[in-house]
Amino acid sequence: MNVFVKLTRTELKLYLREPVAVFFALLFPTILVVILGCIPAFREPSPELGGARTIDVYVGIAIALSLAMVGLQSMPMALATYRERGVLRRFATTPVRPITLLGAQLTAMVLIALASSVLCVAVGYLAFDVPPAGNLLGFLLAFLLTAAGVFAIGLLIAAVAPSGKAGNAIGTLLFFPSMFFAGLWLPREFMPDVVQRIGDYTPLGAGERALHEAMGGSWPNALSSVVLLGYLVLFGLGAARLFRWT
Repeated sequence: MNVFVKLTRTELKLYLREPVAVFFALLFPTILVVILGCIPAFREPSPELGGARTIDVYVGIAIALSLAMVGLQSMPMALATYRERGVLRRFATTPVRPITLLGAQLTAMVLIALASSVLCVAVGYLAFDVPPAGNLLGFLLAFLLTAAGVFAIGLLIAAVAPSGKAGNAIGTLLFFPSMFFAGLWLPREFMPDVVQRIGDYTPLGAGERALHEAMGGSWPNALSSVVLLGYLVLFGLGAARLFRWT
């Protein structure tokens, strides 16, 4: 456990030394909330949102954005780079198992995404009076389910990517359509019904819906929970089967 904690701390330090990664994963989602919150129309109640405001919805979307950036871009690139440079092979010659490094990397990424999410919620509440999570336990459950589904996909990307750059490129290709269905460019409630239904079966579409419901005081709905667990099982098993340490 002591080794695991040290590795996690090291992974966090390495990540925080990359200013571009820190900006996009930690700060950009909150900056997006600030920019959108400064639009007067986004602070007005919307009938399409059941009386909620557009900025209220975008806080949940920003949380999904932080998970997507970390899980689909940062983590696959880091793990594929470790394998490409022989870091995992070197760990195999030490008492520390390579899977310990993998666990430390996953933990560090979850902590970064969690910090970004807390910042989004805090700024949304303090600057634009966006209500914090009405169901804190439900919000944590929705966050963990979304992280599990997205990170499982990231692990599979890292398993098949031949290099760190390739891992980042594959993750980026998946990032944009995933965030479309999560409502980054247009909140899901404004989309046609058929697009919303498709989004319910995507990892970030299901995750955003679960996060939004938890922030409104409910528990994550059954469909979103099952979809996210399905991604965890299918992509997690695929990553475990295909992941190469050397």
